[in-house]
Amino acid sequence: MPTVTLLKPQKNGKRVNVYLDGVFSFGIDLDNLVLSNIKIGAELTDDEVKKIVRKAEFQKTLDRLLRFTMIRPRSEKEINDYLKKKKVHESLWKDLFDKLKHFELLDDAKFTKWWVDQRLAFKKISTRVLKLELGSKGISKNIIDDVLEKTPIDEEKMARELLEKRAYKWDNLDPKVAKQKKFQYLAGKGFSWDIIEKVVIKR
Repeated sequence: MPTVTLLKPQKNGKRVNVYLDGVFSFGIDLDNLVLSNIKIGAELTDDEVKKIVRKAEFQKTLDRLLRFTMIRPRSEKEINDYLKKKKVHESLWKDLFDKLKHFELLDDAKFTKWWVDQRLAFKKISTRVLKLELGSKGISKNIIDDVLEKTPIDEEKMARELLEKRAYKWDNLDPKVAKQKKFQYLAGKGFSWDIIEKVVIKR
């Protein structure tokens, strides 16, 4: 059976490289090193090595995911994309998702509410753009519609505020040209014809 011949601390001080029969085999976090009773001279069967490696890989990936989700809330699709990018074995995915949900760090409905609140507070964008953004994050139509229905959004007010901030660009233009510019600007922001008509044509 393979024998542990060297335990070498990694630079971060939180993990250890394990050498079997003089050859590097795997890295493992300190907690699992102790729990697995790995020490120099210990003999490990191939099955034991596989289980330990899986446990170590799971913990390493979970630690990275926790940091990833602490930066800002994430959708399930974003976690999926992250795991694919990092080439994490799919056999670990379900347990990783379960852990994140247990820690209340993965909930598409809560993510959607957070995303909408943030975008409305700092970007003043239309519901159409919000739906497109959330769709790209993998959020289902039902969740998007439910959150938007419960969120007070005054698109007319937002459109007027956006025009006021850029009024200096159009003040000296011919009125027809100015209206066209305003129309194009708001249309590019995803506002509907009804909203644009109210704030540009009928103002």
